[in-house]
Amino acid sequence: TGASSGIGRAIARQLAAEGTDLVVVARDEARMKALASELPVDVEVVTADLGDTDQLAVVEARLADADRPVDLVVNNAGFGTYGDFAALDRDGEAREIAVNVTAVVRLTHAALDGMRARGRGAVMNISSVAGLQATPGNATYGATKAFVASFGEAVAGELGGTGVTLTTVLPGYTHTEFAERAGIGGRQIPKPAWQSAEDVATSALAATREGRPWLVPGALNKA
Repeated sequence: TGASSGIGRAIARQLAAEGTDLVVVARDEARMKALASELPVDVEVVTADLGDTDQLAVVEARLADADRPVDLVVNNAGFGTYGDFAALDRDGEAREIAVNVTAVVRLTHAALDGMRARGRGAVMNISSVAGLQATPGNATYGATKAFVASFGEAVAGELGGTGVTLTTVLPGYTHTEFAERAGIGGRQIPKPAWQSAEDVATSALAATREGRPWLVPGALNKA
């Protein structure tokens, strides 16, 4: 999910370069079709806003389709808001929770049904180092990512011995469109704190293949 830009797009490109067919999900159909045309594999495009219950159900149904099994699910779609919580739009904060939390829970659940039955498969959920500490000005986003981190670590433990794994990835500042969309594009953040989406994608895919339950990419983020 969130395959039209940033980490999601980087993961899609790296998987395609290895010959993996893809199902890409995002709101921006034009971007996804452009991405699909670049890739040397079969790409199924599913246009969906994961904050919309009906559109989310379409993606759940695709994951539950036993005739077209999905081996790896990457729950990457998400967005952030920045500012004094009391001054932010209430509906916008609720939508942030719907995309960052509810969609991750429902899609993980939909994927695990088939994966457990087959005895193989992997889920990668993108959290954030922002979920590891409360940050004023980033209250809802940090809380959603804390949920994803705690949820993923617990489910990973439940999956022991099933042949199915869940890896939670917690990136730090990453060169994507996220910062501008969240309203933090003008903040002065030291250059060493940033990673490229490609580097995060490479680390995330490696950790997922190893079945690791937890990954904080980047030495500075780990510190």
